[in-house]
Amino acid sequence: QVQLVESGGGLVQAGGSLRLSCAGSGGTFSSFAMGWLRQAPGKEREFVAGISRNGENTYYSDSVKGRFTISRRNAENTVYLQMNGLKPEDTAVYYCAAGSGSAYGSRWYRRIANWDYWGQGTQVTVSS
Repeated sequence: QVQLVESGGGLVQAGGSLRLSCAGSGGTFSSFAMGWLRQAPGKEREFVAGISRNGENTYYSDSVKGRFTISRRNAENTVYLQMNGLKPEDTAVYYCAAGSGSAYGSRWYRRIANWDYWGQGTQVTVSS
């Protein structure tokens, strides 16, 4: 059973930075595409960023492109999300997710149903 545990959320002022981490266990970490998704109050869960199994390909939603960076260290079973230039609209619960499918192309990463395993989420709050 794959388990994902996020950490690093918190309260930050607009323009600030946070780094989220997600530690995986219970499976072969490098065999999964990894992603970060978020859900704000009253809104649907949405894709934020994704990274291929070997880390060579990354994908971002338009709303975070240029501000967020996803990375992974397979030797440490960890994926990260560096968030810079945070805005109040980035406030949400951020979820780490792992996918075992084809993970080919940006459309695959954006489809919520393609993510097989989820962490419990970490709250990110950006004050104005």
